[in-house]
Amino acid sequence: MAVGARSGHGEPEKRPEGAGGPAAGGAPDGSVPPVPPVPRESPGGTPPDAGSGPVRAGEGNEESGKPGEKAEEPKKQRSFWKELPILVGVALVLALIIKTFLVQAFSIPSESMQDTLQKGDRVLVDKLTPWFGSEPERGEVVVFHDPGGWLKGAAAEETGPVASGVQKVLSFIGLMPSAEEKDLIKRVIAVGGDTVECKGGNSPVVVNGKALDEPYIFPGDTPCSDKPFGPVKVPEGRLWVMGDHRQNSLDSRWHQDIDRGTVSVDDVVGRAIVVAWPVNRWATLPVPGTFDQPGINAAAAVAPPALGLAGAVPLVLWRRRRLLTERAPARGGERAPAEG
Repeated sequence: MAVGARSGHGEPEKRPEGAGGPAAGGAPDGSVPPVPPVPRESPGGTPPDAGSGPVRAGEGNEESGKPGEKAEEPKKQRSFWKELPILVGVALVLALIIKTFLVQAFSIPSESMQDTLQKGDRVLVDKLTPWFGSEPERGEVVVFHDPGGWLKGAAAEETGPVASGVQKVLSFIGLMPSAEEKDLIKRVIAVGGDTVECKGGNSPVVVNGKALDEPYIFPGDTPCSDKPFGPVKVPEGRLWVMGDHRQNSLDSRWHQDIDRGTVSVDDVVGRAIVVAWPVNRWATLPVPGTFDQPGINAAAAVAPPALGLAGAVPLVLWRRRRLLTERAPARGGERAPAEG
């Protein structure tokens, strides 16, 4: 049948849409172009190009999961310079808490603790232990407030305005002691209840009858450096302290009044535990073994049991007498009434 001829019903023959002719996109000769292959779906059921086009109104959004909603833009990070004041504020608060309750740095102001500590060393002081009621022990190096007049006449170290300002900032965060603080650092030799003495010359310091071997004393010094003392009974709640540089230390030996010559445990800031600066002098500050020798605690250990025994003897005698009286037969076969 020729092109353009009608079918048997008198109607022109219908061609499939787009099947031929120049107007329909077909070839000029009227032939039908090949149909492009349909892309296969991925194993998950999604065509390869799905989601690559722009999001149309009413269509789903893969990121948000809500229809018609555009993907949120990522939030911009805050500038470092805006966060810096917050970081500094948090650091200052933490430093203040640590300084007040945990650890504080102190600078050694003199040579009184040589060779253990040199002038200018920075030590870290444990301030937490005293909060739990633990009192200093013999041999510990402690920082304490001036008991009264120990620093009288000591030369104040003069500093310029810039250095003074830096010191105030560092003291606030605990890296340096304040210029207004009157603190000292010494070694505990005897505690409350101990008897301590030194007869002078090369005689050793004696605590509760036990001579101390003190290897930490500055080379060339004698144990009491021609300043004999004692015997002294240290009051309860107080400490007898001495510097390791015995010839260059104003300590408990130099005060005749026992209250001024000893330090109250309430005035103790804390125990120095480590030399933190300079780095080449880093070292811990343990208790020397001479304070662990047997018998040094004998005086303090015997007193409570002795007092307890003295109080128990009258009670035992009274109880024994009462039992004997109750068991003894009374005249006429009657039991005697108990006393008391």
